[in-house]
Amino acid sequence: MKILSRNTVLMFVTFSSLFICNNAFSQKKDQMVRIAEIEIEPAYLDEYKKILKDESEASVRLEPGVIAIFPMFEKENPTQVKILEIYADKASYQAHLKTPHFLVYKNSTLKMVKSLKLVEMDALDVKTMPALFKKYD
Repeated sequence: MKILSRNTVLMFVTFSSLFICNNAFSQKKDQMVRIAEIEIEPAYLDEYKKILKDESEASVRLEPGVIAIFPMFEKENPTQVKILEIYADKASYQAHLKTPHFLVYKNSTLKMVKSLKLVEMDALDVKTMPALFKKYD
């Protein structure tokens, strides 16, 4: 069941990235796409979710180079958090790491995170992304 759950999450994340990317950003060769896989200490789960929600919202709203920061968690195991991250380019990612809202997130959640794995991704079909994004509306 855990393998199916992971595959389901990865498929959802892949399709989410297709919906979120627009043509201008999906064609860039230096675009960054990644999935953050995070395990949260159970005692901190509610607090972590609030901090992450605030950080992801601020990142998308305030940073032009942040295309998406889309957090989600496994239904059957809510301490397993996955975040789809899409940045216009590496410079946008580096700038994101220095923002006040990211620094608050990073420093506030250090004791809450049991493990963190950053998985770099490549889009499989960038030509289809704009059409899928339009269908989302």
